[in-house]
Amino acid sequence: MRPCHPPEVDLSFPLAYRRGMSDSRCRRAVVLARGLGSRMRRAADAALDATQARVADTGVKAMIPIGRPFLDYLLTALADAGITAVSLVIGPEHGVIRDYYTSKVVPSRLQIDFAVQERPLGTADAVLAAESAAAGEPFLAINSDNYYPPAVLAAVRALDGPGLAAFDPEALVRLGNISASRVGAYAVLDVDENGSLRRIVEKPDESTWAAIGRKAPVSMNCWRFG
Repeated sequence: MRPCHPPEVDLSFPLAYRRGMSDSRCRRAVVLARGLGSRMRRAADAALDATQARVADTGVKAMIPIGRPFLDYLLTALADAGITAVSLVIGPEHGVIRDYYTSKVVPSRLQIDFAVQERPLGTADAVLAAESAAAGEPFLAINSDNYYPPAVLAAVRALDGPGLAAFDPEALVRLGNISASRVGAYAVLDVDENGSLRRIVEKPDESTWAAIGRKAPVSMNCWRFG
């Protein structure tokens, strides 16, 4: 993976990716909406009003209202980035998401299907739940409770193979309104002198940051597979 700064993206938010960029017909995204909503419920990270707190407590993190459900904004960004099909990974108890996007609001620019993750067993298991929908084609995999700018999604979609977006931790604090302590807990990307990814360290401790360097980019789970 090598660093890239698409001209439409603020240079504070670089992308790390596999060599080359092209229109390789990556048209699908897998949106992971099954989690427990813990990130959005942390009072230290965000001040939720009563309605938002009630939705967060249900675990349906993607539907937290900010004028309208947060997931609406993410789906709009995906469509703006050229994605045309989305698999929403939900839990068996998350009928509210299915009902919303099949009866209340039916997106005109996206074809949406649903994959059920029976238990919240982590990111890899959530992606696996969408295997049948995404099999045989490249796809993006992203969290449902992070907002990714369309330019970032478009750049990751246009890679010529597997890759991920890599974010400047200082920019996330300065421009993203995310606390330094929270950013410090993100997975850190260890990149060699040639710009190739060596490893990803989940939940880095102080010794990890000291070894890799405080300016090392971090992951916010914005991946391309295939």
